[in-house]
Amino acid sequence: MSDYDILFEPVRIGPKVAPNRFYQVPHCNGLGYLRPRSHAAMRGTKAEGGWGVVCTEEVEIHPSSDIAPCIEGRIWDEHDVAGHRLMTAAVHAYGALAGIELTHAGLDAANESTHLTPIGPSSRGVLGGTGFEPVQTRAMTRRDLADVRRWHRKAALRARDAGFDIVYCYAAHGLTLPMQFLSRRYNDRTDEYGGSLVNRVRF
Repeated sequence: MSDYDILFEPVRIGPKVAPNRFYQVPHCNGLGYLRPRSHAAMRGTKAEGGWGVVCTEEVEIHPSSDIAPCIEGRIWDEHDVAGHRLMTAAVHAYGALAGIELTHAGLDAANESTHLTPIGPSSRGVLGGTGFEPVQTRAMTRRDLADVRRWHRKAALRARDAGFDIVYCYAAHGLTLPMQFLSRRYNDRTDEYGGSLVNRVRF
């Protein structure tokens, strides 16, 4: 028996069981919403190669999280579900689980194609991680905070309908709204969503 045999054993993740412990974490590939068949084929190849879990790249939950011209996943509305079903079917065909990473880019979303006013914890220039010209964001109101929670919920339900087994919220780096609320660098609010760590994690 090898020290590595455990990697090839099934593992329970919530109500699902992955066939092994090889987990392909989300990574962007430039296919996303624009080339759903190519995206599905690429992820399906990973499942065929033996990965027990295969994930998407980050997937935008709403048009206010548009980072175009960069191409990533979108699950803005029901029209996006069919493209994701191609990916989950390709992954499930080889017995793997399909995961989706839901995200809202907040201060990093210039909304170049949707032309919506960017939102974030504070009013400031767009972070520029996607290389856009200067764009000013609007500090989120309590209504915006409620909307983002609602958008996440709707996106999660669409993801379930698209056949995903694992759905989670991307909250890493400085490029996501949850992390921007956590960071003193980006969050200068003086209400119950800013200041202390307890307040900054409230969102």
